[in-house]
Amino acid sequence: MAAHPVDEKLPALKMATSGLQHVAAMHAGVVAPPLIVGAAVGLSATDLTFLTGACLFTAGLATFLQTLGIWKIGARLPFVNGVTFAGVAPMTAVVASTEDKSDALPIIFGAVVVAGLLGFVAAPFFSKAIRFFPPVVTGSVITLIGVSLLPVAFGWAQGPDPKADDYGSTTFLALAGITLLIVLLLRRFTRGFVKQIAVLLGLIVGTLVAIPFGVTDFSPVAHADVVGFPTPFHFGAPQFQLAAILSLCVVMVVSMTESTADMLALGEIVERPADERTIAAGLRADTLGSALSPLFNGFMCSAFAQNIGLVAMTRIRSRYVVATGGGFLVLMGLCPMAASLIAVVPRPVLGGAGIVLFGSVAASGIQTLMRAGLERDNNVLIVAVSLAVGIIPITAPGFYHAFPETAKIVLDSGISTGCVTAVVLNLLFNHLGKGREAHDVTHPMEAGEEIAAVH
Repeated sequence: MAAHPVDEKLPALKMATSGLQHVAAMHAGVVAPPLIVGAAVGLSATDLTFLTGACLFTAGLATFLQTLGIWKIGARLPFVNGVTFAGVAPMTAVVASTEDKSDALPIIFGAVVVAGLLGFVAAPFFSKAIRFFPPVVTGSVITLIGVSLLPVAFGWAQGPDPKADDYGSTTFLALAGITLLIVLLLRRFTRGFVKQIAVLLGLIVGTLVAIPFGVTDFSPVAHADVVGFPTPFHFGAPQFQLAAILSLCVVMVVSMTESTADMLALGEIVERPADERTIAAGLRADTLGSALSPLFNGFMCSAFAQNIGLVAMTRIRSRYVVATGGGFLVLMGLCPMAASLIAVVPRPVLGGAGIVLFGSVAASGIQTLMRAGLERDNNVLIVAVSLAVGIIPITAPGFYHAFPETAKIVLDSGISTGCVTAVVLNLLFNHLGKGREAHDVTHPMEAGEEIAAVH
């Protein structure tokens, strides 16, 4: 029997280029949190580079755990892991509340360790939520993931620094448009392998086009070291402070909710639906990767939804391709010069490619909703309200400004609030109560044909 596409091992060249494409798609998301937190701590340029390399290294290790797996750890799906952006706000809050800034990172690392271990223990219980995810819920959440990511691409398209005078200039937007056009033309007029690495080729060509405009900066390559290793506890041994631990535990719950939604989305796309066992194993990889990350000076790890769009668009479903991408991340953590090569790609070029990637996730969600029975009024209401709640943080960023900071960690995650809203409304409309017409409701816990088939 032929191997499922998820378990397929591709030729070496195809594996390498496709894996590199995944790294290019998620690189900016991995390096942003350490740059923000490191700047808040006041790290020197050398230490900031070290912290960024450490986060790349630990993202690679977490990706290995997720894709290759050991024991009951790892979803064994083409799932990229990296530093979750949900932790940036509470981590900078920890920095602000710490008098001696040299203690800030050890306090953060201690909180991440505890949150990761607690999440690891909770993973099998958390995974039981799968029965609350029929197509009307999963479709809403997958669509919301794509919609939530699109503003990231739009931000990249406008330039690297929102405070700069040229942010959103016609030059930046033109480079994003050119990259988008290149990807679309390659997808339309090429075949086979070239078509599958259209995003990578678009990033390369877009970077070359940007050179005459002075947007491509090669200085990181010139100043980067060839070899570097994230020495354990470089910034000091972990410290355990209750307030920081509670704050990062909230982030872990948010991260686990989003990872569950991402696994459901990816399972639909690769045609290996994520059942309860898969989600439990995936959450164990997320949480164990997070608990081990501070050992090498990294932060909390979570699934990267933007790479789901790449899988959806290229149809390369092999988990070994993503594991190869994890290998590149480890290499970049050990070789700062290699990491700097990816950093050369201008943000507007990334933004042009991101529009295709993130839009593909939303399109996958719409495909799932087509199976969700939207001819029923109940299901239309579920989709309408959950999407509306989920896009509040995007369309009205200050909507929850009056809430406590801890609550805003959850509320400012549109994926989490939209997911919870969809689950609750599905229970309310399709499960609770009596005396309804049979044709007006779906089965209360119907997980979809594919998930049911797994069981």
